[in-house]
Amino acid sequence: MTDAYYLVSDLHIGGDEQLRHVDFREELIEFLRGLERSDEDAELLINGDAFGLWEFTEVEGTEKFDALVADYPELFAQLRATGERVPITLIPGNHDYELAAHDEYVERLAAYNVTLDQSVSLTREVGDAVVHVEHGMQEDPNNRIPDFGNPYANPPGYFVNRQITSRAGRLSGRGKYNWLRDIQAVTPMTQIPDWLISNYFYREMSTWLRFAVVPFLLLFNAGVLSVGVYALDVTGIWSLPMRAVEDVLGLFGPVGRLADFLLAANLVVVSLLLVISVPLYVFFRDVRKTLRRFGLVREGPGEDPVEKYLDRARDVFRADPTVAVYVYGHTHRPSTTEVGDRLVVNTGTWLKRLHRVDPVVGTLPPVYYSSFRLNYFRLTAADGGGVRVEYEVIDKPDPNDETLLERLVTRPPTQQPAIPEQTVVDPPRGREAAQWQSTTDE
Repeated sequence: MTDAYYLVSDLHIGGDEQLRHVDFREELIEFLRGLERSDEDAELLINGDAFGLWEFTEVEGTEKFDALVADYPELFAQLRATGERVPITLIPGNHDYELAAHDEYVERLAAYNVTLDQSVSLTREVGDAVVHVEHGMQEDPNNRIPDFGNPYANPPGYFVNRQITSRAGRLSGRGKYNWLRDIQAVTPMTQIPDWLISNYFYREMSTWLRFAVVPFLLLFNAGVLSVGVYALDVTGIWSLPMRAVEDVLGLFGPVGRLADFLLAANLVVVSLLLVISVPLYVFFRDVRKTLRRFGLVREGPGEDPVEKYLDRARDVFRADPTVAVYVYGHTHRPSTTEVGDRLVVNTGTWLKRLHRVDPVVGTLPPVYYSSFRLNYFRLTAADGGGVRVEYEVIDKPDPNDETLLERLVTRPPTQQPAIPEQTVVDPPRGREAAQWQSTTDE
């Protein structure tokens, strides 16, 4: 029996033009080289979306594989070398679903010592328990494959990806900061409009225009307040606040006069917005309703995207009481979650990760801080026949590519919840497994 299983997912290697760039190429090759040098009896499991086959639009069929090999010769050479020492098994995700639909890929990958398992999931025995591994796209309505294995059974995400993500790869080099290629890191997909607005404002907008607009946006909230103060004064209800504002601004001389001018300008802008707010509200409400019909907007703000995967794990645990660990990827959020006495593992992604942070003042667009978490899980048998789940992170400095303005108007994102370095899951056995199944059925 294999002593250790290494699990990674969501590498998304490949695509048109700028998508060919892999931020973690050196780290991935070194990770594979470390497995090659290891003395342990191990297997590497790549849990879907190893390649970005959907992101290729200029070539078709197995020509995409030829493009991969041509673009990343060192990586494929290392896969071949590592595969001679350690078995490498790959299952398809949604972005490389073509691997499941065309048998030619089995032979092509085998030439580089990679075993392609065209199933939607696989299992491995660890100790006295079973580990269930699947990518997770089947729980995502936009990326669920309706007839797994059918080359024409592409979900809505396939068409969105080819029209948006691939085009972003072709256009990214034209931007000031080559930022469009990071669109793959935006999750969930409903964040893309805000992300686009953010990058336009902080990166692509004319510098002069940006700094002309910033004071008005920073003082927008004050402008809304000044509308109320002005209305109280004009109607004769209460003039004291207006006189107090004028007296305070008068104390600061030219600076006060400038602030007074900006507040007056904001007063005009806010007043105009109030006039058109009703028709705008009706318009945006109708747009949101349309997007909801297409599944591009979530139904409710309280929806937890993790819960549906936990429900899937519970179904797997009920169907096979010997399964102690359920592993998935797809959402790009690494985690470990205890479900009863079992464990649910998300293998995360090696792509750049984006963290939305709202500005502390005004009505400026949100800022998306970027970071890396190159992680993998190592599963081994524990004493007593259970499963030891170890979490490892490969060090890679964050890009720190936020602009000065982005840093000035926000606070850095809070630290993400830590994942335990080691979790031990006891093996399900006889009556205990039956009791767990009975409890979850209730």
